[in-house]
Amino acid sequence: MSKVVKEGTKNSKFASLDYEVLKYNEEIDLSLLKINLHTGRHHQIRVQLSSRNHSIYGDQKYGGRGHGKQIALWAYALKILHPITKEEMIFKSIPEKVGSWKIIEDINL
Repeated sequence: MSKVVKEGTKNSKFASLDYEVLKYNEEIDLSLLKINLHTGRHHQIRVQLSSRNHSIYGDQKYGGRGHGKQIALWAYALKILHPITKEEMIFKSIPEKVGSWKIIEDINL
């Protein structure tokens, strides 16, 4: 299990991300976030959000909401440079708009 620790803690590693709230549904108290990772640490998104009391819905390890549900964490876009041609390649996948993913209705991803 990973955790957030004070800067300077022995054997700790720096982790950074930024996020944008795309939508908030007050009725079900869920937010849709766009997250950009600057580092790639073990369970980084889950750990950093949970440390601020905003755990991911369905996260059994680091959260408390949506117990017994599938974790609502989705990498909808991946951008890489092709190792030989150096062409920028983008792959996208959007979850089906059911269950906790209904929040993405009316969002242009």
